[in-house]
Amino acid sequence: MSEGLAYIDILFFAMVAGFILYRLHGVLGRRTGNEKRRITPIDRAAEAGKAAPAPEEQPAAAQPLPDLSASLPRPVETGLAAIRLADPSFDLAHFLDGARKAFEMILKAYAEGDRETLQFLCAPDVYAAFERAIAGRERLGHTMEVEVVAIRRADVVEARMEGSRARITVHFVSEQTRVERDAGGRVVDGHPTEVIEVEDIWTFERDVRSEDPNWKLVETRVPA
Repeated sequence: MSEGLAYIDILFFAMVAGFILYRLHGVLGRRTGNEKRRITPIDRAAEAGKAAPAPEEQPAAAQPLPDLSASLPRPVETGLAAIRLADPSFDLAHFLDGARKAFEMILKAYAEGDRETLQFLCAPDVYAAFERAIAGRERLGHTMEVEVVAIRRADVVEARMEGSRARITVHFVSEQTRVERDAGGRVVDGHPTEVIEVEDIWTFERDVRSEDPNWKLVETRVPA
């Protein structure tokens, strides 16, 4: 009898995990179909029969600075002008640099189950979505690894003031590796070395009347 109940529990958690992964599709971005196998230093070393270099010897992926030379759509320019009027210290290049860093930190925190970082960087609704997914993964004994190999684009697509709150929406195009493993270390989703191109649209918000200079992630979606 107890074995039957245990089987039902496992089946239930598997169904919960599947539902969470479906819901999280809108939080963590959409693959563009440009997947490619990433040849890592470990792969090269294995092929050559040599030991892989120490982690500190591997160069960090270059993160190009945002290109602000291109003209922005008129609605975006108007929204950014309203934000600058409300907050004269606002600087677009500085914001985009922070948005890129937050993008990587949030994905890393989600993969590692770092609730404290997520709570600091995300609005309550967004944090709750991440937390539910993390809890479901933990119940199954699964672990996840996400690496942002490169952020290819970070374009402002919307900007506006809502009362005292500045809201800026950024379209990210990034290259990532993602893998999820079960309690035994077996891969159940993704691939540890396959690079996938992912598109995310994230909205950040800040109360310009607040002394807190930090922006929070308040909404996520994928391109239509």
